[in-house]
Amino acid sequence: MTTTVRVPEERSARVPAEQRGPGRDRDSVRLLVSCGTEVSHHAFVELPRRLRAGDLLIVNTSPTLAAAVDGWIGHARVVVHFSTRGDDGQWAVELRDPDGRGTTRARAGGPAGTGVRLAGDVRLVLEEPLTPYGSTLTPYGSRLWWGRVSEPDVLGLLRRHGRPIRYSYTQRDQPLSVYQTVFALPSADGGGSAEMPSAARPFTARLVAELVSRGVQFAPITLHTGVASAEAHEPPYPERYEVPEASARLINAARAGEGRILAVGTTAVRAVESAVDAGGVVRARKGWTDLVVTPERGVRVVDGLLTGLHEPEASHLLMLEAIAGRAAIERSYGEALSGLYLWHEFGDVHLILPEEGPHTESCFSNCR
Repeated sequence: MTTTVRVPEERSARVPAEQRGPGRDRDSVRLLVSCGTEVSHHAFVELPRRLRAGDLLIVNTSPTLAAAVDGWIGHARVVVHFSTRGDDGQWAVELRDPDGRGTTRARAGGPAGTGVRLAGDVRLVLEEPLTPYGSTLTPYGSRLWWGRVSEPDVLGLLRRHGRPIRYSYTQRDQPLSVYQTVFALPSADGGGSAEMPSAARPFTARLVAELVSRGVQFAPITLHTGVASAEAHEPPYPERYEVPEASARLINAARAGEGRILAVGTTAVRAVESAVDAGGVVRARKGWTDLVVTPERGVRVVDGLLTGLHEPEASHLLMLEAIAGRAAIERSYGEALSGLYLWHEFGDVHLILPEEGPHTESCFSNCR
């Protein structure tokens, strides 16, 4: 999104909501609601009153991994962020330098053949820069590399020696439980996300129960997210996803009826938009997606989105523009800044509702 908006450092959420106030879904998390360029301000606990019976929420069930592991190149300490597991046993990884404050700073990856010593005499060897599967496009910067680990049970290595990925805007290390959403489920293969699908973080079992009691439905999908730290204007890289048959049926039924299809997080958008066929029908699918949702491509399934607040340069904002239009996103982000909303994974959230359609009047009444 081309914008002059800049997010002040003090607008970063430094600790989880439950450490700022009553809890994840209480008044410590704010909810910005936009319908077109109409904007209103709420507490997240009011979400059930912003939705209605027949609405369908698409939620990501991917659990968060303890994906940061200490390592050494020679005598120099590095931190390895394990991002994405490949089909042949490789892992997409990012090497970062400790910054002396408990967090890390970016560093260039490579060259090929670089060896990293990990705990337990495990060795990681960088093999090639990450590029899209089946593509000859330019690699994603110089930070993300495919590497191979001498320990075949990398997920076990992460469980024993890993910790959640943490960035400098946060105040301190947090336990892995802080990075799990209420929708997270163990994957059959033990896999998960390098970083939390954070739009769902404010949900609690109590809030889900209230939504269900009001007639809101849920369609679970899975998309294992990679590291976000590699994003510097480059497009998102391929990620593993699955849209189950039962969820595909729920989504298609909602599209045929009068309910709105609202994705919880950009990961849910990417997954379900990767599973729609040329006729507009969502199919059960699994595998890799390299889809980048832009205003030019548009969206074919979702009507709206619940999402966190993203940096103005992030490619996620192109997806938001595809759903709501640039004017709506610029207006809502201006409101978020003037309203002192909090950014990043522990921050506040933004509900984008559709402006047009058979329920336009109801949408605008909900925004006031």
